[in-house]
Amino acid sequence: MVVISRASKLSLPNPSLPSSPPQITSALYEPNSLSLALMRSDSSISLYSSISLFTLSSLPSTPQVLIPSPSYSFTFLLLNHTPNPNPSPRVAFIAVGPHRSEPKLVLRLYVLKRNNFYGKAQVFCKQKGVSFDEKLGVLLDITHGVGLKLVGSVNFFAMHSLSSSKIWVFGVMLMDGDGDDGVRVNLMRCAVIECCKPVWSLSLSFGFMILGEDNGVRVLNLRSLVKGKVKKIKNSSLPNGIIGDYGFDGPTERIACNGYLDEKIDKHSVSVKQRSVKYKQDSDEGGACFLAFRMKEVEGLKSTKMPLMSLKAISIQAVSLKKFLILDSSGNLHMLHLSSPVAGSNIIGHIRQLPHVMNVQKLAVHPDISLRMLLYTNHMDY
Repeated sequence: MVVISRASKLSLPNPSLPSSPPQITSALYEPNSLSLALMRSDSSISLYSSISLFTLSSLPSTPQVLIPSPSYSFTFLLLNHTPNPNPSPRVAFIAVGPHRSEPKLVLRLYVLKRNNFYGKAQVFCKQKGVSFDEKLGVLLDITHGVGLKLVGSVNFFAMHSLSSSKIWVFGVMLMDGDGDDGVRVNLMRCAVIECCKPVWSLSLSFGFMILGEDNGVRVLNLRSLVKGKVKKIKNSSLPNGIIGDYGFDGPTERIACNGYLDEKIDKHSVSVKQRSVKYKQDSDEGGACFLAFRMKEVEGLKSTKMPLMSLKAISIQAVSLKKFLILDSSGNLHMLHLSSPVAGSNIIGHIRQLPHVMNVQKLAVHPDISLRMLLYTNHMDY
């Protein structure tokens, strides 16, 4: 049963152009900051902040930030500090598009400042193939091709390239507060997944990366993914970014995390080389597992029966810490139940099809605000 408690209509502005104005093709709402991003048919993006969908009847005629075309995909990202998560994290917005003259991708990163306005972030990165241009943004030595998709989480975001058959996982760390030249962040490419099978959808939530594939979903432990290969270190005064106490004896032994993002390293600390680790999509490294759809007749209701090989997981939405709603290509909804993975153990879960009386074409789940602290705690110990 679906209960609609309240609905409202929001009028969208159309730019006054001599030709027919571009239409809205997609929208993304971030409830923590009341931010709204709209992509138009000309692949430009309008970004707004402090937009309450229940109190406003129309949007301002001019967006706070206008990202010119072409842009392929965009996402919101929450930035928080370790080890104590902030109940009001900083919100960042990332858009990706092609470089106009070189075979590269451009990541444009904006951070919501204390004055409730989005400003360009000053990005620090020290890896090969990743550089920062103050005018353009972050330059990635990746051919743009077709079929780019961004998804964001807390301190991490992922980018899937259909033409390159790869998924890149990036970590973003907030370095300091607002300044005259913007907010400073540190960016690192943590992992690269080489895809050997089609990926129809991608989710990054509650410590899990979930790939929508044929006949089911593949679940990966985000923590194991970003820390990569570990190295035993004996040092009692390690900087932020070092993860400790995972299978080693002794109170002073720690693990050097591959996802190390701290910019400040003093002479008494251990320097960790920033590098990304490569994985195969079908590898079970880090406790990854594939969970298949189970097509069964739902008692008392009609269920669409299709050959198993024709089903694709085309949308994945998190509804709680351990439950995810999945939409398949035939319009069926499935509920994915997962157990919280322990370091070094395999992920355990199962999928069941939900009863329904109609097929679903698109799926969206509004985040539960009561899960904020659980979300931050689960992500901030990487």
